[in-house]
Amino acid sequence: MGTRSGSLKLCIDSIPGIPVSLRPWNNSDVHSLIKYANNKAIAGNLRDAFPFPYTHKDALRFLEMAVSNDPHLLILAIDSKGEAIGSVGATLKQDVYRKNMEIGYWLAEPFWGKGIITEVIRKFTAHLWLTYDIHRIYAEPYADNSASRKALEKAGFRCEAIFKQNVIKNGAYLDSCIYSVLREEFNHAGC
Repeated sequence: MGTRSGSLKLCIDSIPGIPVSLRPWNNSDVHSLIKYANNKAIAGNLRDAFPFPYTHKDALRFLEMAVSNDPHLLILAIDSKGEAIGSVGATLKQDVYRKNMEIGYWLAEPFWGKGIITEVIRKFTAHLWLTYDIHRIYAEPYADNSASRKALEKAGFRCEAIFKQNVIKNGAYLDSCIYSVLREEFNHAGC
């Protein structure tokens, strides 16, 4: 499998003027989690497991999962100046998919458009290659989430497929995409 996050801290120095790092979640993050996660625009681009409104109970449930010892999960806080401003996570798949990891992420709206999520994806993906015995990393953004799709492309992922109306979100059928990168395709030089 991989190693637990423990005291892991990954610094991202490629965003001028914005100190960003990836670190384990902890219980003191509950207030910033509620502050930033309680956003309809964020929830609208994620699976239904990410609710809106986002309550204190939801935050506690998430933090319990994020700090669990599940060897198939790695969930890190995106940190800026000691405050959790988003999350990035990976799920190690099982059975015939055991050499795959699915990543997911979200970022607080005040930090959108600054290139942060692209750098988070790059750094996190590089860390996954070093930590897990995997061959492929993928993400499944909704087709209409152009910002997420561009971030994945800039981070070295490519679109494998668009699935027509395979998701129902907020009562509407949406297209979704599969973006992936194979170990031999990933450029470790910038990480």
